[in-house]
Amino acid sequence: MGGFVWALVGFVALHAGVSATGLRGGLIGRFGIGAYRIAFSLASLGLLVWMIQGFGAMRGDPFDPLNDMVWRPATWLHWPAYGLILIGFMLAVAGLVTPSPLLAGNEGALKKEAPARGAVRITRHPFLWGVAFWAAGHVLVNGERFAPMLFGALGLMALYGTRSIDRKTKARDPEAWARFEAATSNIPFAAIVQGRNQLALGEMALGLGAGLVAFAALGFFHTAFVGRPAF
Repeated sequence: MGGFVWALVGFVALHAGVSATGLRGGLIGRFGIGAYRIAFSLASLGLLVWMIQGFGAMRGDPFDPLNDMVWRPATWLHWPAYGLILIGFMLAVAGLVTPSPLLAGNEGALKKEAPARGAVRITRHPFLWGVAFWAAGHVLVNGERFAPMLFGALGLMALYGTRSIDRKTKARDPEAWARFEAATSNIPFAAIVQGRNQLALGEMALGLGAGLVAFAALGFFHTAFVGRPAF
């Protein structure tokens, strides 16, 4: 239990307590943006690996109290859970392959005439919303004590991250941000429903298709990864 819990706490604290606060600006001012990004990426990767290893050890220990069932999910909940997880995969993967102006290193794209393309038309933060949908789906069908800790923490961290990124981007370039904000939305599909953008499936076909493949592949190998079947 210890390794998993401490790694999870460290991972959330790094993203919510450093990246999303004024501490980030202080570190960048002292060490430079390049050094900060390298150190932050390495720390995130190290904590993620530690968390995965700790999770495997925790799930493999039948006496670990985090494996105790807190509630028994109804069987029918699996269907909405599958839907949420599928949407999560498709959004997250589409977000990874979409050249968003909110991605680190691509901030200059915010000044383009049409910066919102692909999955960014759906939400300014497709990857983070994908994580949130994935986490919500798992909370529905996992009644163990570890579930709200892991999936709840990651889901809330992702949603908090969307607001933090918006705030930092607005502060960096208010004029370009105003134009970008007018054509996009944080909440998925809100800008499209309000007529401020349009759904262009052709622009995101590759990402959505790759997300579907990733969903199917992880479902197939789910038992090998976490010790129990996905379906």
